[in-house]
Amino acid sequence: MNTNEPESTMPTENRYVSTAQVAQALGVSVTTVKRWVDDNILPAHRTPGGHRKLLMADVLRLVREGNLPQADLSRLVPKMSAKELNDPQAICDRLIQAYHDGDAEMVRSLLHGAYQHGMPVEVLADRIIGPAMATIGHEWAMGKTAVMQEHRATQATISAMYELKAFLRTPLDRDRPVAVGGAPEHDHYVLPSLLAKMVLLDAGWDAINLGPHTPMQAFKTALLELKPLLVWISITHLPEPEKFLAEYLDFYRMAERMGVAITLGGRGLNETLRVKMPYTTFGDGLCHLASFARTLHRRPQQPRRGRPPADSKNPDRGIS
Repeated sequence: MNTNEPESTMPTENRYVSTAQVAQALGVSVTTVKRWVDDNILPAHRTPGGHRKLLMADVLRLVREGNLPQADLSRLVPKMSAKELNDPQAICDRLIQAYHDGDAEMVRSLLHGAYQHGMPVEVLADRIIGPAMATIGHEWAMGKTAVMQEHRATQATISAMYELKAFLRTPLDRDRPVAVGGAPEHDHYVLPSLLAKMVLLDAGWDAINLGPHTPMQAFKTALLELKPLLVWISITHLPEPEKFLAEYLDFYRMAERMGVAITLGGRGLNETLRVKMPYTTFGDGLCHLASFARTLHRRPQQPRRGRPPADSKNPDRGIS
C-alpha cells in the first residue's frame, strides 16, 4: 500500500486514522480505544514519532463485529472543501471514484455534505448521481467493470439517500399536497423513483413512492385512496410498450376526470411512444419535476432575518 497517496483520494479502508478520531466516531473514550489496541482487539501501527495509527479497514471490521450503537463513521471520512461542495462536477468525479473503490462511507459523505451545504436534491440527482451512475453503467456495458460493482454503487447510493430523506420531512410544512409515483410494471429500477420522491419532499410535498414494478391498477387505486394532486411515473425499462400504453391511456382518462396532474420521465420512454401519450408534463430530468411541482404548490416563504418592516399604515408599529 502506498501511504504517500493523498488522503482524500485513498479508499476509506486504506486510510489511517488516529485513536482520537476513532474514539469520537465510535462514541467511546480515547483510553478505551488504547485499551483495545493493548488487548489486540484493534491492531495499531506506530508512526516514526511513536503515535498509534489505526487502519480504517480494522475500524470497519470492529464496527461490523461489535455492538457500537453510537458509531458514526462519517466522522472518519475526509470532508470536501466549501469550493468543491459548490461544484457538481467535482462531486460527481469524487462519487465515481467512491463507486470504483466500493467506498459506501464516502458516497454517503459526498451526497450528505453537498445537500447540507445547500445543493438541492434535483441538482444532486441530475448533475451528480445521474452522470456518475451512467458512467458506471457504461463501464459495465463495455466490460470494463463487473455487474457486482454496478449493483454495489446503486445500493450505496440508495442507502445514502434513504438516510438523507429524514432531513426532508419538516413539521413546519402543514397541509402539504400529496404526490404519488413509481415505476411501471416490469421496471425494477429503484433509484429513479426514489430520487423523484425526494425532490418532491424537498419541494414541500407529501410524496408517496409506490416503488418499482408497480402495476397500473395500483396507480388507479392510489388515485382513489390517496387523493393526490400529482402523479409521477418514472420509466427506465419498458419491455411491453404497447401493453403499457393501453393501460396508461385508461389510467390517464381516470386521472384527468379527477383533475390530477401527470408527469412522466425516464430514459425508457422513447419519442415514438411518448407522442401517443397524453400527459401534463414531461421532464428530461428531475429539475423539470421540481420546477413543475413549484408551479402547483409554492412553499411558504421562510421568515427573513432581522426586524420586520414597518407597517405602511402605522410606521411606528413593531418599533420598540
